Amino acid sequence: MFRGPMRLTWSLLAGIAHLYVIGLALWISFLLRFDFAIPPAELALFRRGLLIALATKILLFYAMRVHLERWWRYLGFEDMIRLFGANAAASVVFTVAVYTLVGREFSRSICCLDLLICFSLTAGARFAVRLLSETRQAWFSRQTEKGVLVYGAGEAGLTLAREIRANSKLGYQVVGFLDDDPRKQGSKLMGLPVLGIGNDAARIVEAFRTRRPAIDEIVVTMPSATGRQIRAAFALGCATGVRCRIVPGLGELISGKLSVGKMREISVTDLLGREPVKLDLDCVRRAVTGRAVLVTGAAGSIGSELCAQLAEFEPRRLVALDQAESEVFRLEADLRAKFPALDLVPEIADIRDPRRMDEIIEQHAVNSIFHAAAYKHVPLMEQQIFEAIRNNVIGTWNLVQAAWRANVSNFLLISSDKAVNPTSIMGLTKRVAELIVSARRFTVVPGKNTKFVCVRFGNVLVSNGSVVPTFKKQIAAGGPVTVTHPEVRRYFMTVKEAVQLVLQASTMGSGSEIFVLDMGKLVRIADLARNMITLAGFVPDEDIEIRFVGLRPGEKLYEELSIDGENIVPTNHKKIHIFQGRQVAARELVPWMAELQHLVWRRDPQALIEHLKTLVPEYQPNVQQPQVEAAEQGRVAPKTAMTASPGFTEAFKTAG
Repeated sequence: MFRGPMRLTWSLLAGIAHLYVIGLALWISFLLRFDFAIPPAELALFRRGLLIALATKILLFYAMRVHLERWWRYLGFEDMIRLFGANAAASVVFTVAVYTLVGREFSRSICCLDLLICFSLTAGARFAVRLLSETRQAWFSRQTEKGVLVYGAGEAGLTLAREIRANSKLGYQVVGFLDDDPRKQGSKLMGLPVLGIGNDAARIVEAFRTRRPAIDEIVVTMPSATGRQIRAAFALGCATGVRCRIVPGLGELISGKLSVGKMREISVTDLLGREPVKLDLDCVRRAVTGRAVLVTGAAGSIGSELCAQLAEFEPRRLVALDQAESEVFRLEADLRAKFPALDLVPEIADIRDPRRMDEIIEQHAVNSIFHAAAYKHVPLMEQQIFEAIRNNVIGTWNLVQAAWRANVSNFLLISSDKAVNPTSIMGLTKRVAELIVSARRFTVVPGKNTKFVCVRFGNVLVSNGSVVPTFKKQIAAGGPVTVTHPEVRRYFMTVKEAVQLVLQASTMGSGSEIFVLDMGKLVRIADLARNMITLAGFVPDEDIEIRFVGLRPGEKLYEELSIDGENIVPTNHKKIHIFQGRQVAARELVPWMAELQHLVWRRDPQALIEHLKTLVPEYQPNVQQPQVEAAEQGRVAPKTAMTASPGFTEAFKTAG
């Protein structure tokens, strides 16, 4: 309620200060011009010139808004340029007015001196206000504010220090910098010392314990550093025993996604334990540009990223298919905003409807299919066996048949590492889907040359339902963070590199391959939980509890990336391999699928599982897991064989 009167008061005080400065500048100019002995005749000119100067300059200062005294404490280089421009403009108007009203007897040198002195006084007044504000803030804050040691004396670190100085409400005071650049050691930036390198953090924190302010927090400002460097810096900060946080990079600040006062959102590259794989996608552009592409499961985590990356390659048409109407609506809005020239066709459909699949592929003359639609949550699918089979197996069969009949050029199935030696219904259905897609064609049919491939990868960080968003919600709620088992480990990758692998694999091989990305080492989920809690600024098991709740139905202690009897074949990309394993002849799949659908109709879960095991005999629910170390070394169980027989063409003729 007092904001209006306070603003008016500040404006009046600023105006009075400017009037005083304008008059003082003109008086000093006369003194300098006449060697501090102003003749009586010149005093009369001074009085007349003073009235003109006060009237013209104050009006121009207000017009150019240089009177805002409340913001003088933020004065910077650009403000100085604007202030000089205002003084120059005011002096020009004053000179014209004084020569018009007073005459040529008014000395021209006085006008020049007046410009320089008036600018010096107005700038000096502003610097005095800024100096007073920062000195007063530093004086009073020593008793109440927390000391901050900034790790990283680059642009991000200086930006943080500058904002902390200007904003007393943050409640912090920067005591100095840490930086690993030897050239900065012993120097001062913004008047703050570079106290040492990262390894000196513990010593510096200890040295400040008896000072005011003591170091209460270390803030890592290294936006251009790699994930490994950030983790190392963060570990050094945590080792001091004080709170350690990461602030956003300048790109995030400029985009408005985050403010300096907030901790940066957990970076997937910080949690990944390795640098994300970057793939060469030039061949993808040749395969996608000008072609019609269908993405199933388009509204999911993988599907939506697939659509976004495909759109960048300018396909002739992008068909986004999903049965989740609201999510498709959101996806359409996002894609149309980012790619206004894209021919985007959203389709609400169910892959379990074979006639609808035929209709969509024929209507849009689809050239390539990326099949991402699947039920993926392991514990949930243990309770929904029929839906898992109908969607992941029968739905894939419907889509493969439709693609074959329409002679689609490329068909790619997105699989999972849970298909390797499956212990869950979800993994079992994904392995069956792989066998359906990779059924080798032994008989060539003229005009039928669809290339079917699979891509298998591990867990995707920050995807819907994954551990990262779950842990973030639990941390935000104050805990506990729930982990199934102390030794459970998973492979992780970013959604971006997962989709890049999918696109890269779509252009490789001759058909029936299963492509797998080198995903590095297994990540212990308990360690991931501790890292996320620490990155959020809390102490694991003190501020936020980690609670172990036991493995859920169908879950493994670890995931594998190879299966029984598979051979690793290198590709022209060092991070992508081909796993060639046993295959099933399509002739055998036709009666097998007919029996599967009959069992689904009978609603007999035990008979269904036994039927699935005839195709995937390695399925062993709730078996004792080998040691985790053996999984990391890539050990596999003894081979099991399954005879493959010819007849892919005949199978599809029969199925048709």
